[in-house]
Amino acid sequence: MAPSIAEAATSIVPVVESKLSTKSEREPLQLSGALNSYESFDVTPIIGREFPNANLKDLLRAPNSDELLRDLAITISQRGVVFFRKQDDLDDNLQKELIQRLGELSGKPSTSGLHIHPVANSGREHGVKDDEISVISSQGREKLYTSRNKRKQSSRREWHSDITFEPIPSDYTLLRLTELPKTGGDTLWASGYEVYDRISKPYQQFLDGLTATYAQPEFNDIADRNGFKIHPECGRGVDGAAPGYSDEPCDGWKSVFAVGTHVQKVNGLADEESEHLLKWFVDLIVENHDLQVRHRWLNPNDLAIWDNRSVYHAATWDYEGLGPRTGHRAVGLGERPYFDPKSKSRREALGQLRETV
Repeated sequence: MAPSIAEAATSIVPVVESKLSTKSEREPLQLSGALNSYESFDVTPIIGREFPNANLKDLLRAPNSDELLRDLAITISQRGVVFFRKQDDLDDNLQKELIQRLGELSGKPSTSGLHIHPVANSGREHGVKDDEISVISSQGREKLYTSRNKRKQSSRREWHSDITFEPIPSDYTLLRLTELPKTGGDTLWASGYEVYDRISKPYQQFLDGLTATYAQPEFNDIADRNGFKIHPECGRGVDGAAPGYSDEPCDGWKSVFAVGTHVQKVNGLADEESEHLLKWFVDLIVENHDLQVRHRWLNPNDLAIWDNRSVYHAATWDYEGLGPRTGHRAVGLGERPYFDPKSKSRREALGQLRETV
């Protein structure tokens, strides 16, 4: 269940996030090796892993399911995003169970369930009768997001992480495509760990203590324009504040958190300075294709699971006239973002430091 934004509209989150819970002082989670018998490969050196033959329903029902899913959660957090092909046995209920257990087994609070989207819920024309499943529909997008349907010279505004405007933002998202166009509709992900590692040490130290304010007033505008109300658990505020950087609870690695249109400003800076930083973070993504992975959806029920605390993603709207594109998405709620000054960057933790000059 989503927390009420109306009750907590003034939360503050860091610009840099690290993922170790300062409340429990837990150590980074370690892989047990339970997934070693499943074929997999890294899609790029920095981000992405694919399990070409694994069946997620089998993992959910295996005798050692908790061990398997815990290792899967750690793998997702370390690699940013993982891919599975043709998961025809996975329905909406199993999808929800999987995303919730990934969060629970990697240590999220017992009070965190699944997110209900302010707009993309059961009340929409192309939705399903389950508020915790958001239907990502090209047809619905054409109707609701009219400003995004215009031809444009830059797609940089597509980059975002899911629901960072929430007081308790997301840990993991699972997107399963059920209908594909003839070609096109790829999704890209980029590593927030690597964005942080591309920044010089003095600049990292400046960024580490900053926080940012988040909001998404567009949802209110969409609801007003189309004559419906956003979900009652979401309130009219749809805003909050958070670290611009934060720590990943599974591995304790630092990641740049303040990316995307949900971020309104970096707190404590002049407007010009805040705008410069937020633009620069996106520049680091779009100007460095080697910290991205581009995924081609090949079959109905191909799916991706990613960690919103350490990656950003962008859809590719290049399939006009090539057929509809539809997906079912489940989004888990994690914990309030925080920054732990004792946390490390990904390259530092893996012994892969290199000079940034």
